[in-house]
Amino acid sequence: MRRRLSTWQPTRASMTQLVSADGEQLRARSRDLLRNNPYVASAAESFVANLVGTGIKPSLLLGDAAVKDSLQSLWREWTDQADFTGQTDFYGLQALVARALFEAGECFIRFRSGSNNMPGVPLQLQLLESEMLAYNKNHMADDGNQIINGIELDGNDRRIAYWFYSVYPGDPYYRVHPLTYVRVPADEVLHIYRPLRPGQMRGVPWITPSIVKLFTVDQYDDAELERKKLAAMYAGFITSAAPADMFDEDSDIVQNGESGPFPVLEPGTIQSLLPGEEIKFSEPTEAGNSYEPFQYRNLLAASSGMGVPYMSATGDNAKANYSSSRQSLVEFRNRLAQLQHSCMVFQMCRPVWARWLTDAVISGEADIPDLLQNRRKYLKVKWIPPRFDWIDPLKDGQAEKLLVDNGFKSRSDVIEELGFDPEETDRRIAADQARISDLGILLTDSPLGQSLSKTPPADDADPDQAESNEENLEGQATR
Repeated sequence: MRRRLSTWQPTRASMTQLVSADGEQLRARSRDLLRNNPYVASAAESFVANLVGTGIKPSLLLGDAAVKDSLQSLWREWTDQADFTGQTDFYGLQALVARALFEAGECFIRFRSGSNNMPGVPLQLQLLESEMLAYNKNHMADDGNQIINGIELDGNDRRIAYWFYSVYPGDPYYRVHPLTYVRVPADEVLHIYRPLRPGQMRGVPWITPSIVKLFTVDQYDDAELERKKLAAMYAGFITSAAPADMFDEDSDIVQNGESGPFPVLEPGTIQSLLPGEEIKFSEPTEAGNSYEPFQYRNLLAASSGMGVPYMSATGDNAKANYSSSRQSLVEFRNRLAQLQHSCMVFQMCRPVWARWLTDAVISGEADIPDLLQNRRKYLKVKWIPPRFDWIDPLKDGQAEKLLVDNGFKSRSDVIEELGFDPEETDRRIAADQARISDLGILLTDSPLGQSLSKTPPADDADPDQAESNEENLEGQATR
């Protein structure tokens, strides 16, 4: 508390208090930046594309291949009708949730029962934005439960219900209808957010550490653009020894058959001035050599606060090389891998699978007689995130092959890191090899083709025919 730090008085409030007081303003500013700031918009697209990509997909860990194939097929059919609004599929909902994490810090999913005419498993998911749960709903319920930020807690601080607005607070419908609350049990709602501190009730936008810097840098950039625009409007200035004569109505300048008080500058113009007048051209000052380094440093800090590589947020690869690009991508994807498993998989994918499996059995779409006795067995699902493309895939592929060949890594792990299911991949490879063999297609670079090309001819084979086949093999290998 001495002189240098006497003005530094940080708050001692809890995370819940901070979010309750400033959550709405923080969320509104984040949404405004995403709409109007090109760097934030680019960072959001990169964040969503790397976090979920084409979707985080399930691979059921079951020994019974027939049951596994049946459930996986039923799941794929259901993903197309998972969205309650019918605008996208289950993996599109993942992308919307990821964007909400970046922009608002949280998203809610409500389970909705499908209609009777709905084919397949009668379950759908309704996404609710953060605004649907009020920050200012904080009081004791009639039964003694505590409601904090719209979340009802029991005596053990466990979530038992959510108090949502009946309509979106900003919709025109709200203007003619009273804004009421709807209590939804907690087992019907998924709250997707990244907790930063123990006991945190609501999420905060991903870009929170960079909001102030992004806003002020944007203001500075706009001011610089406006200054240059105003300076460029003045092409030149006419000076005269007798300034009063310049505004005499009888001293208009005639140019191209039209008269006016000032000459018009056109390409190739030779302009005559009145006696005593001379023209001085405008020389607007440049931004200077410090403009670009200043912008670079500030945008670098803003990108770091958003957790997105500088080149992904700005599109500027001038200072990047292979090593620096790979290092920044590795760090970025390590962060996203943590978020994939702690938020997207644990908070969204796992409970959706559990609810879907229950509804599939109740509706008769899935025949699993031992679900109640062996429920844990059917809940063992490995969620496979999208693969990460690298700058030099050849070197990465060779490194993976070296690890597999030396027994340091399993082949299944490599396939899963590519975003595919190992068992399905093996079945497709086996089917391809069987079809190639049946059709007599020889791919000399494939393992199957190499094994066939090395097969010795039978003893009773025609020597002339064997020689002809060998020549054909050599010709194919050359091509």
